Amino acid sequence: MHVSPGNDREFFGRRFTSSDLCLIQEIARNFPALSLMELANTVCELLDWKRPNGRLKYKECRAVLERLQAEELVSLPVVRKTAPSRPRTIVVHHESDPRPPLAGSAGDYTPLCLQRVDSIELSTLWNQFIERYHYLRFRVPFGANLRYLVQSERKPGEYLACLLFSSPAWKMAPRDAWIGWDDEQRKRNLQYIVSNSRFLVLPWVSVRGLASKILSLASRQLSQDWERSYGYRPLLLETLVDPARFRGTSYRAANWIRLGQTQGRGRMDRANEAQGRAVKEIYVFPLCRDVRRRLCRSQPPAPKTTDAEEI
Repeated sequence: MHVSPGNDREFFGRRFTSSDLCLIQEIARNFPALSLMELANTVCELLDWKRPNGRLKYKECRAVLERLQAEELVSLPVVRKTAPSRPRTIVVHHESDPRPPLAGSAGDYTPLCLQRVDSIELSTLWNQFIERYHYLRFRVPFGANLRYLVQSERKPGEYLACLLFSSPAWKMAPRDAWIGWDDEQRKRNLQYIVSNSRFLVLPWVSVRGLASKILSLASRQLSQDWERSYGYRPLLLETLVDPARFRGTSYRAANWIRLGQTQGRGRMDRANEAQGRAVKEIYVFPLCRDVRRRLCRSQPPAPKTTDAEEI
């Protein structure tokens, strides 16, 4: 299908012009021997689509290519099976079965440890916990993301909670008004915001003050872990809380700032089409001083460690 002039599209915070889309079509048509990975990396290189650390945005580009194929704008190569495929449907096994109840106060379990999910074994366990016990269940995160399992150093191997940090919402009026940026600044600097898109205290854990302790620890640790993985430090955390299910008490106790409510259109709705979704409360947590001013700059500087410590 031909792309008409002026038929620009937006994906993952980047505007693809009709010329960009025609270039993608030409590459896919002229180089059919490329694997999907090679095609996505080639598109990233030619369109200079990179993270602040210079790494290609492969995951996002692959998702864009798959979207264009679904719209019959490109024809992608068949995925080459170089390893056994892993099902996207989460199969629940006994390792995620409920444990004996844990009670008490947060002090009974400190110091806490946020263990990065960086192995197949931990990933399988984290996926099962989320699929089995989180009301939103498991979804494959696109783009940059980090997952954690939380445990007490006093009880190694006894997991208490799960966390996921991933891409932020494309637009949220209260957040954007609080930051004070315009559309161009938002498109350029949105990647400096990270969303706490999953937070699950496991259902057999009933420990007073634990959730806010975990959030405080995560806000201190995430910046360094994100920089190790992606080469830059985020400036702001955000999350959405469903008021029909939760009161946001743990976020407020961890000094997150409530900004208002969503309009019920979904995190990534850019065309005002996804009406009827649950309205959620918006909370943010600055990871540095002068976060709003930095997010409005042309090139936001990475926060220094001392900045985060002084908030």
